[in-house]
Amino acid sequence: MEKNSKIYVAGHRGMVGSAIVRELQRQGYNNILMRTHKELDLTRQKEVDDFFSEEKPEYVFLAAAKVGGIMANQSAPADFMYENMVLEMNVIHAAWKNGCKKLEFLGSSCIYPRMAPQPMPESCLLTSALEKTNEAYALAKISGLKYCEYLNRQYGTDYISVMPTNLYGPNDNYHPDHSHVLPAFIRRFHEAKMNGAESVTCWGDGSPLREFLYVDDLANLCVFLMNHYSGNETVNAGTGHELSIKELAELVAEVVGYTGHILWDTTRPNGTPRKLLDVNKAKSLGWTAKTELKDGIRMAYEDFLYNPLRAER
Repeated sequence: MEKNSKIYVAGHRGMVGSAIVRELQRQGYNNILMRTHKELDLTRQKEVDDFFSEEKPEYVFLAAAKVGGIMANQSAPADFMYENMVLEMNVIHAAWKNGCKKLEFLGSSCIYPRMAPQPMPESCLLTSALEKTNEAYALAKISGLKYCEYLNRQYGTDYISVMPTNLYGPNDNYHPDHSHVLPAFIRRFHEAKMNGAESVTCWGDGSPLREFLYVDDLANLCVFLMNHYSGNETVNAGTGHELSIKELAELVAEVVGYTGHILWDTTRPNGTPRKLLDVNKAKSLGWTAKTELKDGIRMAYEDFLYNPLRAER
C-alpha cells in the first residue's frame, strides 16, 4: 500500500476496526475511508454496491461483524449466521466487482474444530466438527474466508484472511450479557469492587485454556499482512501462550483491585476445552505479538474507566 492509497476499513467503530485505523494512521496512511452503520448498512447489497462503485477503494480491511460471547451466540444463532454472511458477502463481492487491489478478511479462531490439534495450525480447518456454542458464527466466518479463496482461484484476485485468537483492548464491548470473557471479567470485578461484593461467580469451572491477543497487536499484523502476504491459506493471529479461565479471572481481579472470593457456577457451559493457535506461520513471515497480557489488561481497564459509554454496549 502507498501512503495515499485509498483504504476502506469496514467496521471502523468496533474494537478491531478502530485499532486498524489507529495503526494505519500511526504508519502514515492518510486516505482512509470510513462509514458508520447509519451511513452504510453493509447488510444492504445495493448500499454496498453503490459505495464501492462511487469510492473505488484500492484496499479493504473487512473488520465489520456481529460478535458476542457464549450467551449471545447460543441465544441468537440465526442472527449471527445471517448478518455475518450477508455483510461479508456483500463487501467481498462488491470489492471484486469494482477492481479492489487487495482485501483482508478478519475471521476468528472459532472456525477451527472443537477437538482440533493443539496448538491449532491453519491446515486443520474443516477437518472435524465445530464447537456447537458458536457454530453459526464459525460457519459464517468460514464462508467468508472460503469466498476469498475461491475468488483468488477463479479470478486471480489477491484476497487474504487472518484468524485472530481471543481479542481484548480499547473500544471493547463490556455488555453484561453479550461480551466476551475478558471484558466481561473487567466489568464484573470492577462492579464487585465498587459495590463491596464479597464474591463474584463466574461461568463454568475455570478449566478451559485460552489465548488472548491485545487488539493493537492484531492491527499491526493486519497492516503487515496487507503489505507482505498473499495466499489462499489463512494466517493465525495470536501470542502462542495460553492460561486457564481461572488464572485469567485471578489476573483480571488483581489488575482491577478486587480482593473478594471468586466462585464458579459449574451448571454453566465451559465452551471449547482448549483454543491455542499455532502462530509459526506469522512468525515465519517476520511478525510476533509484543504486548504482555497483564500490561494489556491494565490498558484495557483504563479504557473501561475513562470511557464510561463502553460499559453500556
